[in-house]
Amino acid sequence: MTKDHILARIVEILQQTFEIEAERITPQARLYEDLDIDSIDAVDLIVQLKPLVNRRITPEAFKSVRTVQDVVDALHALVHDGAPA
Repeated sequence: MTKDHILARIVEILQQTFEIEAERITPQARLYEDLDIDSIDAVDLIVQLKPLVNRRITPEAFKSVRTVQDVVDALHALVHDGAPA
């Protein structure tokens, strides 16, 4: 799975679930400040991203995530490095 595929899925989820306009969702967009994603929304996002990695994702895997690109990188690492989720 490529980072572009992961980003496309994240954009789709943010648009459909959180009704965020596509133009606001860029790799540099900060989840909390720019996209108004709060901690409960972040958990919902993780739940919806789980099928991408086909495994359980723990909140610890996303503690340092601040931007959309951070989410892409974290998921890509989980998929390709086999790091514990």
